[in-house]
Amino acid sequence: MMNDPRRRLTEAAAARLEAGAALLRRYGRRVQGNGRTLILGGVRSGKSRHAEQLMARHPYVVYVAAGLPPSDDDPEWAARVAAHRARRPVSWRTVETADLAGALRDARSPVLIDCLGTWVSRVLDEVGAWQQEDGWEARLDERLQTFVDVWQGTTVPVVAVSNEVGSGVVPPTVSGRIFRDVLGALNTAVAAHSDTVRLVVAGRALDLR
Repeated sequence: MMNDPRRRLTEAAAARLEAGAALLRRYGRRVQGNGRTLILGGVRSGKSRHAEQLMARHPYVVYVAAGLPPSDDDPEWAARVAAHRARRPVSWRTVETADLAGALRDARSPVLIDCLGTWVSRVLDEVGAWQQEDGWEARLDERLQTFVDVWQGTTVPVVAVSNEVGSGVVPPTVSGRIFRDVLGALNTAVAAHSDTVRLVVAGRALDLR
């Protein structure tokens, strides 16, 4: 019985199953689809809703709102922000900040960032890009690189939403071209350090391999 080939086959199969289970336990996050996900899309494409759906299985999420807070001076923007807030589960915590690197660095639970486009616009204003102030490019590079470095090293599941800016016409203004070029470069850098990148078109998500 000790040399029964059928027993040896059974033992070998059990060993393979145990080895597979060990790998699953070790890399469970990747198997379950956690990690760093970048969601790209045009305006009103459904990219934010898709990102929220991806995070819906988590009972607790930090929602990082990276754009300007709503104000009475811009009722249309305030209405958009209110619509986004109404969709979020009550268990999610909202953080309104331009310090994306700090918010992600301190995170101990899943994070949803919405969106990199509004954040870039805010940062460009803070570093003096619109007025072409001396040293604005160096200040901008530092802010962007800090975020990319933190994104690359994060250990919590994170989804970032961003505008896809490479498919439209060339902006007619200098500020528009600066925004397009900076956000396009940031999207490329973030995508290079993401586990999953998706493009949302008319509510349909396409995996970018």
